Amino acid sequence: MELLEGRDVPLGRYSVVRRTLPNKTRRTVGAWCFLDHFGPEEVTGKPGMRVPPHPHIGLQTVTWLFDGEIRHRDSLGSDELIRPGQLNIMTSGRGIAHSEDSPGEKPPLLHGLQLWVALPEAARRQEPRFEHLEDLPVAEAAGVRMTVAVGSLAGVTSPAAVHSDLVGAELRLAAGTPAEIAIDPAFEHGVVVTDGAARVDGVDVTPGSLLHLPEGRASLRLEGSARLFLIGGVPLDEDLVMWWNFVARSHEEIVAAREEWEAGSSRFGVVPGGQEPLPAPALPTTRLLPRPRHRGL
Repeated sequence: MELLEGRDVPLGRYSVVRRTLPNKTRRTVGAWCFLDHFGPEEVTGKPGMRVPPHPHIGLQTVTWLFDGEIRHRDSLGSDELIRPGQLNIMTSGRGIAHSEDSPGEKPPLLHGLQLWVALPEAARRQEPRFEHLEDLPVAEAAGVRMTVAVGSLAGVTSPAAVHSDLVGAELRLAAGTPAEIAIDPAFEHGVVVTDGAARVDGVDVTPGSLLHLPEGRASLRLEGSARLFLIGGVPLDEDLVMWWNFVARSHEEIVAAREEWEAGSSRFGVVPGGQEPLPAPALPTTRLLPRPRHRGL
């Protein structure tokens, strides 16, 4: 097991998030390649989330809220307001653009997760699509309630379309009642605590870090009064080149995607709403290379 500490990263002009993936010692957990935890933030009288139109390739975005509301708009014409317990999952495929904003009339708190799943080679050039799912499966066991956002857990399966063997689920622990849940031993897993404090297989975990558990475990013991999010999947065996909002396999793919975004190419389309698109940052002066899944490989 390895406890990974997150780092604070600005998101847009008004928000700061805690990023635990990618991490300096571990790049992925299964196909999960990115995890931001934002809030809880008091947004009354404040802009809240303001992320202008920006592009993606080669990944799926997974948005999960605990408090508040976010409006998603994309270049397919999707316009959806997500609330706690609902799922937004956007498959970028060959290319898509989207924006994420707090609505004008919004709840006082904003709190949630933004995650990415790297698409495997066979699926990463597909046509983009977007799903908004309000009815997600829930499983309960002694001491824990599990809402399965993607994949399968505890005998239930999310209807969200995915392209690799993985799981993502919110876990709510009952104070004073230890819980034990069955997990897939072929998966590596990661656990983040979003509220409270928990003990996960004997390790104390609090908000701001991610506990990585290697494959080979058939169960997970949980204790505490907390809300957690569990991610997991079969270890990724593909070399990724990640830069800005792109997941690719080579430096040349990243360069081409950046140039097309800056040129206003039809590859990414136009996000309705009239916001000015986010400009791409400058590329590094050195060649972008695939990074190992974790330090030591």
